[in-house]
Amino acid sequence: MTFLDNPLPSHDGLRAAIDSAYRTDESEVVEALIPLAVVPGDVQKRIKERAASLVAQVRETRHSFGGLEAFLQEYGLTSKEGVALMCLAEALLRIPDAETADRLIADKIGGADWDAHLGHGEGMFVNASTWALMLTGRVIRPDPDEQRQPRTVLSRLVKRLGEPVIRQAMVQAMRIMGRQFVMGRTIKEALDRAAGPEGKGYRYSYDMLGEAARTHAGADHYMDSYQSAIGAIGKRARGRGPIEGPEISVKLSALWPRYEPGRRIEAVAALTERLRDLAIAAKENGIGLTMDSEEANRLDLSLDVFEAVYGDPALSGWEGLGLAVQTYQKRAMPQLDWLVDLARRHRRRISVRLVKGAYWDTEIKLGQVDGLSGYPVFTRKASTDISYLACAKRMLDARESLYGQFATHNAQTVAYVLEVAGNREGFEFQRLHGMGEPLYDQVVAPDLPCRVYAPVGGHEDLLAYLVRRLLENGANTSFVNRLQDEEVPVADIVADPVAKVAALSAKPHPQIPLPVDLYAPERANSAGYDLSDPPNLLPVLETMDAAAQVTWEAAPLIAGEDAPGERRLATDPTDRRRMIGGVVEASAEQATEAARIAAGAWRCWDAMGGAARREILSRAADLMEEQGPELMAMAVREAGKTLVDAVAELREAVDFLRYYGARAEAEFEAPQMLPGPTGEDNSVALHGRGVFLCISPWNFPLAIFTGQVSAALAAGNAVIAKPAEQTPLIAYRAVQLLHEAGVPPDVLHLLPGDGPTIGGALLADPNISGVAFTGSTETARMINRTLADRPGPILPLIAETGGQNAMIVDSTALPEQVVIDVIESAFRSAGQ
Repeated sequence: MTFLDNPLPSHDGLRAAIDSAYRTDESEVVEALIPLAVVPGDVQKRIKERAASLVAQVRETRHSFGGLEAFLQEYGLTSKEGVALMCLAEALLRIPDAETADRLIADKIGGADWDAHLGHGEGMFVNASTWALMLTGRVIRPDPDEQRQPRTVLSRLVKRLGEPVIRQAMVQAMRIMGRQFVMGRTIKEALDRAAGPEGKGYRYSYDMLGEAARTHAGADHYMDSYQSAIGAIGKRARGRGPIEGPEISVKLSALWPRYEPGRRIEAVAALTERLRDLAIAAKENGIGLTMDSEEANRLDLSLDVFEAVYGDPALSGWEGLGLAVQTYQKRAMPQLDWLVDLARRHRRRISVRLVKGAYWDTEIKLGQVDGLSGYPVFTRKASTDISYLACAKRMLDARESLYGQFATHNAQTVAYVLEVAGNREGFEFQRLHGMGEPLYDQVVAPDLPCRVYAPVGGHEDLLAYLVRRLLENGANTSFVNRLQDEEVPVADIVADPVAKVAALSAKPHPQIPLPVDLYAPERANSAGYDLSDPPNLLPVLETMDAAAQVTWEAAPLIAGEDAPGERRLATDPTDRRRMIGGVVEASAEQATEAARIAAGAWRCWDAMGGAARREILSRAADLMEEQGPELMAMAVREAGKTLVDAVAELREAVDFLRYYGARAEAEFEAPQMLPGPTGEDNSVALHGRGVFLCISPWNFPLAIFTGQVSAALAAGNAVIAKPAEQTPLIAYRAVQLLHEAGVPPDVLHLLPGDGPTIGGALLADPNISGVAFTGSTETARMINRTLADRPGPILPLIAETGGQNAMIVDSTALPEQVVIDVIESAFRSAGQ
């Protein structure tokens, strides 16, 4: 078995271009998109005039619509009230008991000033919501001296109006919001509600609410829900076909619980079968089906699934299958080129819903957490706008292959599409249910349709969707927010994003550092591996395979020399039949000798100063990153880590080296001056204590091992490192790299072997000045007692013990998120 037993797809041509764009520098992508989005001066003038006219008319007529736009303007995410609403919408309707609901309401609503919003919104929706919220806020607003006493507050409320009144007011407010966001609780209710707008030129794409399946039972439930909805929609379609009639939107994450890069073969096979079944049902019912886009790390899987289903002979000749393309991703344009080629090869059109994207904050955060070389998305909103315009232009030029579905609430974007299109054939607009009516009522006509993305489901399914829409459309930079704000000039709202970005000296956002610069200027972030990017991952796996062919060896490293002893075989914990190397374990005499040498060497190491030690530790971090695939292979083979865990193991070790190196320079390089009386100079200087014994565990054989050792070295100590009996091979390699980086061999020693043998020899050794230990509480107590029995000064014991995870989950938590955390907590590192 090798690391390549689960083969990665071999992308070439247009798929390779998509992969390449994922890793391309943001400035380079933006510079390439700018000329693609530029239009002639006369066209740009017409776009600006048309957009300004649309904005002016929206502002004149918005009082007759109300809806989400007005609500977002009144309760923006920068206000206390807006944040309170988000918290409640995310949690309130999940709470089964009255007491918890009352406490949540008191916590989130009581301090908000709802009265100030009454009458500001001209739409009935805003004022109906405000009345409910104001009632609740008045009832539960605590007195200043009761702010931190919820029991007192609740007692007072019960006496005044009673808990049922409070709860019902809040629930009613949520229901008012829910009806604005959701087309219907059932597909029948949604279809009935759509009948009137369809007569005005609106079409519908129905989305069965629910975020993701976490179990096979959940996936089966969503599959049944989609099948049932397709049948119901088909009956109402009345033969209009997949373009002129209604359609259904499908999320792949709802169809399979392990829709993730690490389960590529299983996920692609299962999702292809399920999406094919749904597509055939949609074809038989005469409606369209659009595959929604999700997080960036799933795009490669999604394209594999889409290509397989689209090319299925059972769907030949049917132009009802489409997908969403997110233009905030740097890969949007090459993805469109790939789709054009796919459509031409099969000689039928693909419907493409062009969106900007709804996971922007998540993509930025994940890029930083994972230590990627860059972000999959643009860091400026204006760059996303340019990407959208360039992609729209590309789609309009390829109308024989792509049926454009332009999803936008931006008047400038609408005007751009209308002017660039030249005619009204071969495309449609799209908007969210509850948004965009004032804009699209000016645009929609029998020959210029707009499709409404219509969520269907109960209030309990609404929550996550609702919060995403609020986050996406409620920020101050969004067009929806600015459109409603009369203080923002029309000229600013309809300004050309191409000109704006072209004038910028720095295309990436200067306040969003690259992941490597997350901790700058103190230190560099550790580099990660993008496990969702096959071309990037393939050479890593090949190097890991080559490293795993070597027989690894470990022995006591004393003053840089391998000590002799009896060799035992080391095996893979996931398959004990696989021999991976050999280990010579240290004797008590060798441990004593290492302590003696270290005691004579630490003062010179301490005298080097913090800056010099930082340079060495930083060099060691660089060496570990260079040898990353080898170290990850060792973590998998010796410690039973998964690939994901192995990446985390390596990155944490690198982070420790850089972090403690930075602290060494900041705190140990020069004395720190202290305040004191006139005429006195007072300072404190930090130095090492002597020799530290570092005892690390088996579950983090590189990360914690390196963390203990680097902290002790950074502080100016010599170190004797005792790895866990199960994982000496990777520890040996880490010490080799530290020596190669410049740590003197007589300062850092490695003693693999039995804990009682080495501990018994060293815990009582007078050359030992401190102990760092991670492991069981029982062993830590034994070490503590042994050190306490020593004559002379009390030695420091730095102990991290335990290992049992406790998780407290209440009813306000989103189950889909809880399941992920519970599984990770329970089974991460299960291979060990």
